[in-house]
Amino acid sequence: MRAGASEAKIAEVTTALTSDLFDESEKTALEYAEAITFTDRKVTEELFARVRAHFSEAQIVELTAAVALENFRSKFNVALGIEAQGFCLLT
Repeated sequence: MRAGASEAKIAEVTTALTSDLFDESEKTALEYAEAITFTDRKVTEELFARVRAHFSEAQIVELTAAVALENFRSKFNVALGIEAQGFCLLT
């Protein structure tokens, strides 16, 4: 929320692809992040073409690195039994 996202927008992240609160670049970034994260999905050529249409090469590298880092953290924390520190409690 420090970057300007409203609570309403954050609450709709799970339905972002069909939400009117997200623009096409945000929807594409989230679809890309999901394709990287879920093992049953792939970053297709069509998806990557849409990513390239919205983001510069440097932005794509940064987005990919951020998603990969969060995936690393989630696997690392689960493996070591590290639980949430109360910063983002989902209800």
